[in-house]
Amino acid sequence: MKATEQTLKQIERFLRKVFEKFPPSEDSAVLTDIHIRVSQDSGELLAFDDDEQEITRSVVEQWIDNRDEDFYHDVAIILRKQVERLSSVIDAIGIMKPFGIVLETDDKDHVAELYLADDETIILGGDLMPGLDKELDSFLKKLLRK
Repeated sequence: MKATEQTLKQIERFLRKVFEKFPPSEDSAVLTDIHIRVSQDSGELLAFDDDEQEITRSVVEQWIDNRDEDFYHDVAIILRKQVERLSSVIDAIGIMKPFGIVLETDDKDHVAELYLADDETIILGGDLMPGLDKELDSFLKKLLRK
């Protein structure tokens, strides 16, 4: 799915609204993740904090009733590019590090890490440790055999 110019503008406006809620300050907010949820049916784009408090919402018309099998994968790519474009804004927000921006389905299922920031490390464009689930599953199987 290729994002239209209107979609990119809507996403940028949405992300800027999220980041405006956390202005730079001496007392950074204690927040682990910003959860971004996307609904394939309604096209809604919502942001929540760790306490399930809604930060902001928007509707992306291009995504309404989108039935693509790769919808969430495509959305993750689009959102990562927009987050990357706004990385200087994100680096200045008033959230104590480490924190991340996480993409989820409207059912709260994890889709992807869009941005991870620690004091000295910033990861854009992928999970912190790809393949970790498989390694942990393998370790658990070996452990249970003993």
